[in-house]
Amino acid sequence: MTRYFTKDHEWIEVDGDTGTVGITDYAQGQLGDITFVELPAEGASVGKGDAVSVVDSVKAASDVYSPVSGTVDQANAALADEPELVNSDAEKGGWLFRLTLTDPAELDGLMDEAAYKAFVEAL
Repeated sequence: MTRYFTKDHEWIEVDGDTGTVGITDYAQGQLGDITFVELPAEGASVGKGDAVSVVDSVKAASDVYSPVSGTVDQANAALADEPELVNSDAEKGGWLFRLTLTDPAELDGLMDEAAYKAFVEAL
């Protein structure tokens, strides 16, 4: 599986034509304690850059953008009862949704882990 990152601090881990999307550890740290996560509807079609989820925290509400175009296959139901999973395990158990990619070429514009780390360090 390959992981990519966006400048808006989302990550996507790709396995075949399926992508798992979440926010980065950096993003959750900036938001503070997560209190609620609004997830996209399963079956929804999303475009690259579309706001598809909202993460509410004690500091702010923040849109989460889809890194690629696709169809939402699954939302992380665990976040309904435990939104704090995004804080404690942002890049694993705190994932937000899974989608089937409709245009894998869109991954080409995203950063790898080294490029994302350099991007964050420059902020």
